[in-house]
Amino acid sequence: MTVTVIGPLPRTPYDVAIVGAGVVGCAIARELARHPRLRVALVEAQDDVGQGTSKANTAILHTGFDATPGTLEARLVREGHTLLGAYAARTGIPVERVGALLVAWDAEQLAALPRLARKAEHNGCHDTALLGPEELYTREPHLGPGALGALHVPGESVICPWTTTLAYATQAVRAGTDLHLNTTVRAVDRDGGHRLTTSRGTLYARHLVNAAGLHADTLDRALGHDDFTVTPRRGQLLVYDKFARPLVRHILLPVPTALGKGVLVAPTVYGNVLLGPTAEDLADKHATESTAEGLASLREKGRRILPALVEEEVTAVYAGLRAATGHEDYRITAHPGQAYVTVGGIRSTGLTASMAIAAHVTGLLAGTGLDLGPVREVEPVTLPNLGEAFPRPYQRADLIAADPEYGTLVCHCERVSRGEIRDALASTIPPRGLEGLRRRTRARAGRCQGFYCGAAVRELFERGTRS
Repeated sequence: MTVTVIGPLPRTPYDVAIVGAGVVGCAIARELARHPRLRVALVEAQDDVGQGTSKANTAILHTGFDATPGTLEARLVREGHTLLGAYAARTGIPVERVGALLVAWDAEQLAALPRLARKAEHNGCHDTALLGPEELYTREPHLGPGALGALHVPGESVICPWTTTLAYATQAVRAGTDLHLNTTVRAVDRDGGHRLTTSRGTLYARHLVNAAGLHADTLDRALGHDDFTVTPRRGQLLVYDKFARPLVRHILLPVPTALGKGVLVAPTVYGNVLLGPTAEDLADKHATESTAEGLASLREKGRRILPALVEEEVTAVYAGLRAATGHEDYRITAHPGQAYVTVGGIRSTGLTASMAIAAHVTGLLAGTGLDLGPVREVEPVTLPNLGEAFPRPYQRADLIAADPEYGTLVCHCERVSRGEIRDALASTIPPRGLEGLRRRTRARAGRCQGFYCGAAVRELFERGTRS
């Protein structure tokens, strides 16, 4: 198992280098790890996996009911929904099938619902149902006044995006993939294979996969292609305290527009409620700050959707950047003459589609001349289940009897024990900072945001990283 963060990179060429360790890049690495003859490198500019769009999204496992029929995205989301749902059950990734309601607030939106139901049918979602206002308010009694009806999509679910990305990466690394963190790709040249000039030296690979997310267009152009331009689309979100959770039973969606799925209200697997995202097209691919205007806009929209929600306390605010390209479909393209595959324009559905994208890309690599060799199943992993609706270590007498550290709470808001923090620090891909530890355990993610537990968590982190 190799995870590196400093020092020179190996000089021996890899069979495949994947640039970008977001959820899609990690899924591709995991899929390639099923071919034991391949030597694979997963290269990430930041100090942890899933540090970009993958950590700051709406965390929905989509059915693909509203995808454009016939597109690659529609197919991969549909396949990915099934694959990831089964994988989550095996791996400890929390999923809650809460269902979604597309709520119509005016006559035009109400008239669009039958069309959306037909679209869902075309996309393989055969269990949607049109609801009148009476049934809608029975299902969601706290919904704001004036809703005219809804489309019910029972298969929509909420999921933990952090654990998903980490599970993929963990399996890949345990199966032999080299994960190189803190490795920014600055240039790429063709020299028989690919020569990547990085912040940590030169890396060589026979085949290259571009899963660089917001920077996928830059890498694509370095290899002579001009197929798309990534415009970062910022999505700001409000996270409401767990006391707000009884206010909402489903994912509440607006009727979608050309700009995206719009502002939603959704429960999370951690017991909170999300409001967002905004959709702001920017020039800066690092602009993940929140703005007063964006948050005010969310509160205004939230007041109409679920008036009682905006009276609840906000636990956290965050923003993520989506890789908008102006194209209706994913930009996944094989370039056989270059032994290169572009995986660009993977928007908010990328989490759901990740396993299907990985299988698709592996097939494209084979088409570029990569000899995949024999197939084996990678070693199963079981990650800590961070879901509020699932048993946590502090609730399990058997774990505590075997190891009292699981009964010693450090973060009381999120009920995180010393044992969980210890395990995260000793894991295959340990956190490099407190934010990484938060994503692995939920420590400091509760209503006090680390005010009470911050010092104790930092002490455990620093002690664990020194050992």
